[in-house]
Amino acid sequence: MGLQAYQQTAQRTESPRALEYRLFGQVTRALIAASQADPKDFATRIDALGWNRQVWSTLAGSCADESNGLPVQMRASIISLSLFVSRHTSEIMKGDEDFETLIDINKMMMQGLGGPGTEAVPA
Repeated sequence: MGLQAYQQTAQRTESPRALEYRLFGQVTRALIAASQADPKDFATRIDALGWNRQVWSTLAGSCADESNGLPVQMRASIISLSLFVSRHTSEIMKGDEDFETLIDINKMMMQGLGGPGTEAVPA
């Protein structure tokens, strides 16, 4: 009961930036685990890739909204990255690419969200 109460309080007080950082940490850990999984473990690989693609698609949708407060150029860059992530994900699913590029992109996003000296993928 205590842990659940703590988690609910943390979610209510967490800034949007901290929430995005935490989400990227979770999905990046899933990508790392999937990259290390048996290549025949399609469920683990597809689940992680699908989740990552969904996160990036949601970001792109948010950036396409004119009411988004980010600078126009930054929103365009995020949309472009989302499109790249989607294409690269398809290449991984076909076996033509590996996970490292997606993991690196997510780590860079986390560094941007967390600021200088922030751990790329928190434990």
